[in-house]
Amino acid sequence: MKSLRVFFLLMLFGGPVVFSAGKNVGGYVFHDINQNGIKDAGEPGVGGVCVSNGEVVVRSGADGKWALEDSGSSALFVIKPAGYRVPVNREMIPQHFFRQKGETPEHGINFPLIATAENREFTALFFGDPQARGLKEVNYINHDVVEELIGTDALFGVSLGDITADGPALFQAINQGIAQIGIPWYNTFGNHDYDRDAPTDGEKTATYEQVYGPSTYAFEYGEVVFIDLNNIHFTPNGRYTSRFSERQLNFVKNYLAFVPAGKLVVLMMHVPVVVCENRDQLLALISNREHTFSVSGHAHEQINLFVGPAMGWKGAGDHHHLVNGAVCGSWWCGALDEVNIPHATMNDGTPNGYSVIHFSGNSYRVRFKAARRPENYQMNIYLADDVVLSDRQSRQVLVNVFAGSPRSVVEMQLSGEGTWLKMEPAEVPDPECARMHALNPFLQEKVNGKVLEEVLGYLMDEPSISRHIWRGELPQNLLPGTYTLKVRTTDLFGQTWTSARVFRISAKL
Repeated sequence: MKSLRVFFLLMLFGGPVVFSAGKNVGGYVFHDINQNGIKDAGEPGVGGVCVSNGEVVVRSGADGKWALEDSGSSALFVIKPAGYRVPVNREMIPQHFFRQKGETPEHGINFPLIATAENREFTALFFGDPQARGLKEVNYINHDVVEELIGTDALFGVSLGDITADGPALFQAINQGIAQIGIPWYNTFGNHDYDRDAPTDGEKTATYEQVYGPSTYAFEYGEVVFIDLNNIHFTPNGRYTSRFSERQLNFVKNYLAFVPAGKLVVLMMHVPVVVCENRDQLLALISNREHTFSVSGHAHEQINLFVGPAMGWKGAGDHHHLVNGAVCGSWWCGALDEVNIPHATMNDGTPNGYSVIHFSGNSYRVRFKAARRPENYQMNIYLADDVVLSDRQSRQVLVNVFAGSPRSVVEMQLSGEGTWLKMEPAEVPDPECARMHALNPFLQEKVNGKVLEEVLGYLMDEPSISRHIWRGELPQNLLPGTYTLKVRTTDLFGQTWTSARVFRISAKL
């Protein structure tokens, strides 16, 4: 009898179904024409849509009906297909899930979808680590990044974990602020988004899941599928490991069985995939696909990683993993600026900010955006104001290309000369980051009984070795005078950015 039931469901749902012991659940995926969230008479079902409990994945039949054997998960969710949207609440959080709080409703679990025009080209926003410690830092998020994004043409946004700094009570305030951007906003669970006093790993996500829904889920736009994975798992001693559970790996495997090979698969997580304990198992599930990309937060630096065989990738070429820059930068550290927001420069010298990712069919390109700075602010050039040609150190040029990678080309050109000179990678700390860190002892001094840190902002961490700095050297045959140094960079997507620095040549100081 069981084999007949499996055969029937395979025919009904058009693909593989994985069962776990438990109760039967089901309902409809339907076109919510009047957008009231209720399946009314005359509202048709939507076929071929995936529904999951975070492990089992089934697809709705032609009439929109779905069913699965639930394994006792706390939530069920629909995977939004391209060409539809799901309802959002007042805080623009997608309502693609049903939280089980006892008996299944008598009418079943119905998931509303709303038909919408969806292009194969679209833009999405990716925030790493907003990480607010209180309402003051919620205001930093609002003024530093939200306000400049109001009216964006992006279709949706994602916060890649550490929405708060150990303060789930702030979720609502942060959500209400980000909602002012006016687009649906997805979220990832981070190691600072947990319920501190909860005794077990499964209970640590309770508040997060109450606000945002399941911490592992998926959705589709255009020719792209997005899979969000909670890779934070707490141990009994209160610490955490970064890994993917068997349940999550099964979910990815089961879902991808329904995803056409030509689509772009984007994995989203908090901790970078390369430091996860069982990254090999996850990467193996996508290594047979031509179009893949993954993105994380957590590091508070901007890093483009190309994952090859040494890090567990078995597919053709390398897998691109973006460690997304943080909205909070260096945890909202550093001196306050003229509008009382910390400069928050990350430890690798990257300004705090976010990524703007443009998708075209199954391809993509990433652009870094520094908070409250022009779109073309993509680098800092470090060169003395007054260069002494006899001093080689004085002639040194360093350039921090914020979104640079080993696949970037960085060149420099002196005014009046047509030749572009190729610059070489240099693994060094960012000079300005080092200078600002050197101010830490000063910030701890007391002036009129008040610690300057209270006035000028939190202390910065030790600068890291930046992965996106290039070095060059001015020629020795320049005459005294004022010059312009131009720097041009072209990234792995073919995007080119140019900046300039004016300096003087002095015979001697």
